[in-house]
Amino acid sequence: MQPSHRANSLWLQAQQFKGSAAYRLLTAQPWAVAFIRAEFTADRSRVALELFHASLDSFLKQARKSDEQIPQSYSAQDFAEAWVKQGILARPLIDGRFVYEPSAQTLRALRFLADFSTDDSHLNSSRLNTLLSSLESLVHETDPDPEARIRALESQIAQRQAQIEQLRSGDDPAVLSRTTALSATRSLLDLASSLPADFRRMRDGVQDMLHSLREGILDASTAKGVAVGQVLEADRQLRSTAEGETFSGFTEFLNSPDAQQRFRSALAEVLERDFVDDLESTERQILTNLLRELRRQAAEVHASYGKLSESLHAFVQSEDYKQAELLRQAVREAELAISKSTALKPRSGLAPMDLYTPQLMTLSGLGIYDPSEHVAPPPLAQAPEFSEADIVRNPATPQADMALLRASITRHLDGSQGSAVRMDEVFAALDDEHRHLNTIRALVEIGRTNGESLNEADLVNIEFQQLDGSMRTAILPALSFTKEPL
Repeated sequence: MQPSHRANSLWLQAQQFKGSAAYRLLTAQPWAVAFIRAEFTADRSRVALELFHASLDSFLKQARKSDEQIPQSYSAQDFAEAWVKQGILARPLIDGRFVYEPSAQTLRALRFLADFSTDDSHLNSSRLNTLLSSLESLVHETDPDPEARIRALESQIAQRQAQIEQLRSGDDPAVLSRTTALSATRSLLDLASSLPADFRRMRDGVQDMLHSLREGILDASTAKGVAVGQVLEADRQLRSTAEGETFSGFTEFLNSPDAQQRFRSALAEVLERDFVDDLESTERQILTNLLRELRRQAAEVHASYGKLSESLHAFVQSEDYKQAELLRQAVREAELAISKSTALKPRSGLAPMDLYTPQLMTLSGLGIYDPSEHVAPPPLAQAPEFSEADIVRNPATPQADMALLRASITRHLDGSQGSAVRMDEVFAALDDEHRHLNTIRALVEIGRTNGESLNEADLVNIEFQQLDGSMRTAILPALSFTKEPL
């Protein structure tokens, strides 16, 4: 790329950044930036709406004493509403309550401000060792020569064997110093702090697709095929981004019980080390709840995908009246196009008659109209009257009650004294009104979100009732719940 082309590309990126939420935050008043940084921390990613308004109102009372430029007419709700419109904050509905949380761009801007405000160096031996290990792993996994890869693995085996022999000889193992171990732990926390922004952008992308699909449902002019194609293409592009690859990798991690067990064991051993006492209380809390927080954020993305799947299913399976509306609109457009076509000959309002060759023998043959002979047609039948009781809606399968299903799984686990509980047992214990197809989908989603594995070698049959009263059988791989759902 030539320098001029690269400069133009960077100029376009700078213009796009100027319209972003991150730029609005970085150019906001210092008191606003300070409040947002203090309110949202690594261990508190969202705040309830009422608590956020109360905290901002208390802060404004103190800030106005030292800064007269803060508008007196603006309340805490006004500032919060402005930040939401600017994209600095988001206000999702979580468990029936509105909360405030930083947007994905705001999270990245807050990380930049945190790095900018500290003099600590990010270059330490732990990061260099991580860089070296990643580089060697990249070289090994991209090498197409099997003999070279075998030699590399044999070299690693020899190094490990030498370390084992050294430990068996009675020598004390070389451990990291307290300072180095502390730096390595903070490097891990810094690496983990970049994941929430990726998950947030992934969730926002899925919600944008859901919003577009619902607009297509409400817009009768959007064909089903077009709307579904747009959603699938948007999802493909979203999964190909860096955030999508991060989420896919974490999903694979959640689907691997062995990887989760290794992560938990390593995390528990790190928390037992002496150098952890030198960490700040917030850092220890983040480290303790690291896996739980990542699972929660991944569950939100899965929940957004679940809503998208349900809306897509309802859009494809129902809304037949919109097809009729599309057909009527197409007929009207065709009629209008025909009437305006220049290929048609102009019509005359007079009927052609050959008056010079009349074939009439008498005046009665002319068929002169006599008003006295007019007979009125019979009156039309009275139009039927409809009431609200006549309005019939298309039946639809109800949505799954997620809270009830999680409570039912927890109740079965408590009753089983810690042993695994099968999904078909939980389904069979539900009331008749909850034993439908969406409940089966929800149970599978809960199990997969919690990291439960599917046993494809063991198939189970789950019978459920459809809207027309007929019974269907779903054949699924066996799924068991071993821990309480999030």
